[in-house]
Amino acid sequence: MKKQASDMGRRQMLKALAVGSAAGAVATVSGQALAASPEATPVVGKSDGYRETSHVRSYYDTLRSK
Repeated sequence: MKKQASDMGRRQMLKALAVGSAAGAVATVSGQALAASPEATPVVGKSDGYRETSHVRSYYDTLRSK
């Protein structure tokens, strides 16, 4: 008498499909939420911006010499 094969392969496939579709739905919803969110406004007055100081110039000089 042969032993009957279990349905574990089919069950695992069905579980994977369910989890995969749920993950896809979450990714879709979160992607839409990120697309709909307003852009961040830059903070004004906190920084003076880029300044090429002496140590920055010396670093640039080391890059040019290579």
